[in-house]
Amino acid sequence: MTVNSKAVVAILFILVQWAFSLSAAGAADFGIENGQVVVDQAGRRIVVKKPFSRIISLYGAHTENLFSLGAGDGLIGVAPNEDYPPEAGRKPVFSYHDDPEKFLAAKPDLVLTRPMIDRGYPQFVQRLEKSGITVVSLQPGTVEEMLVYWQILGILTGRREPAAAMAARFKAAVSELGALTASVSPKKRVYFEAIHAKMKTFAPDAMAVFALEAAGGVNVARDAAPVRDTNIAAYGKERILAHASEIDVFLAQSGTMNQPTLELIKAESGFHAIRAVKTNQVYIIDERLVSRPTMRLLDGIFEIGRILYPDDFTEKARDIITRAKQ
Repeated sequence: MTVNSKAVVAILFILVQWAFSLSAAGAADFGIENGQVVVDQAGRRIVVKKPFSRIISLYGAHTENLFSLGAGDGLIGVAPNEDYPPEAGRKPVFSYHDDPEKFLAAKPDLVLTRPMIDRGYPQFVQRLEKSGITVVSLQPGTVEEMLVYWQILGILTGRREPAAAMAARFKAAVSELGALTASVSPKKRVYFEAIHAKMKTFAPDAMAVFALEAAGGVNVARDAAPVRDTNIAAYGKERILAHASEIDVFLAQSGTMNQPTLELIKAESGFHAIRAVKTNQVYIIDERLVSRPTMRLLDGIFEIGRILYPDDFTEKARDIITRAKQ
């Protein structure tokens, strides 16, 4: 899909306005000021006079997005165990557990982190900053924040227009995918598990729920309240079972925070009463497709769509996603 320059400018303006509205609403403490100053989630204000060109990324989503923006050549290091895109696996590996001297020897001009690193390893971050390395900490929790975050990455790397174009393609693809099930009635009702051991689901505005609803699903836990301003929400077994007869499909993300098996979920005490368990409609989804702020969120929509409505999410849906990623 081609986005002309006027459209890119318009989208950029909208994204900047979103940044201000997010800050005003307290939904996120990051954004863009005057198109040149970015504010990260630690409150740092970075005036971007020229693009950063020697970047170490300590979060897989940063790495993935920089490659999507065409800024992969500027990456001189990535976090351990990165495998997407394949080119990321050929980059030198860095960790916040490393001695800061390893970072200083590589001479980065920017280290991209996320709030967990800022909070958990302040001495490491301070050492980098005292050595003159710019540190930016970002991890959006909602799709609206994600679109602003992409634009921030575009500003940091001199890829503003590709960032705006990526946002436009994403939004267009979501609209097209949503149209595939617009006439389906009734919609499938879904419980989406975030952490099995703690019986937690996702906050209503989390990216995983966005993917579910974009695929035409109905979130039965839409009354879930976020825990400590995160995208995770406590729900509890009693509340889950209160919806037992309504749950057509039971989804669970699998990744660092949650590593369930189908057998574990089905064998959970009381879960035999859940309609989805009775009908064998329990599925596990890779968290990187539903909880990471990247273009692969479209793949998450597709995977959920194939589960809920296999007759509607066919190769046509896959083609929509392929075009959006080009």
